[in-house]
Amino acid sequence: MRNDDNTQVFDLAKRTADMLVKMFGRRCEVVVHDFQDLKKSLIYIAGNVTNRTIGSPITDLVLTELRKDPSEIEDIPNYKTQARNGTLLKSATVFLRDTNEKVIGALCINYDISQMELNVRELEDFLSFNVHEDKSENFHTTVQDVIHDMVHQVLANFKKAHTQLSLEEKVECVRLLEEKGAFLIKGSTEYLASVLGVSKFTIYNYLNKIRTQNEYQFEEDIK
Repeated sequence: MRNDDNTQVFDLAKRTADMLVKMFGRRCEVVVHDFQDLKKSLIYIAGNVTNRTIGSPITDLVLTELRKDPSEIEDIPNYKTQARNGTLLKSATVFLRDTNEKVIGALCINYDISQMELNVRELEDFLSFNVHEDKSENFHTTVQDVIHDMVHQVLANFKKAHTQLSLEEKVECVRLLEEKGAFLIKGSTEYLASVLGVSKFTIYNYLNKIRTQNEYQFEEDIK
């Protein structure tokens, strides 16, 4: 027979089991073990995830812990287990002790995370991108914002004041914007000229030079 102190320990464990299942719902199971008889240690079940019944034996994990010196037995939080039917569980074990710190039982929490794992995999699939694609896209409300954003993205690569760019850097800026298609938008030439502190005709000259080079390279490539 259990003494009054131990009875209170197990009563509290049972109430805690009920509270946890009420809080976390039908995917949660909490059981209470009494180590007085390890062959049928399970004395209380709240919820049903592992399909065990009252009188089921202790688990192998707990048996391994019980082989340790009592002072070395510690609670086991947040570990992964699997029910006999394949259900994936997130589990935790809290050891119950009497007033003399002797381990007398355990409260074990098992939460079915199988559906969560499937949902995570689906989310990972959905949120994955082509690993070789490095794309960015910004959404603007006016065409002026599109031009401004593209120009300043390119200028940010040079790490200096826009008006201090060398001739080669200005040409490179125009080349990068040409690759991005910036000059397909009316007004982009004028805006870039104002930012760089040159005339729009200078930008046209840079652009014509770049396009001529690109056409020559294309002709060479197809020979």
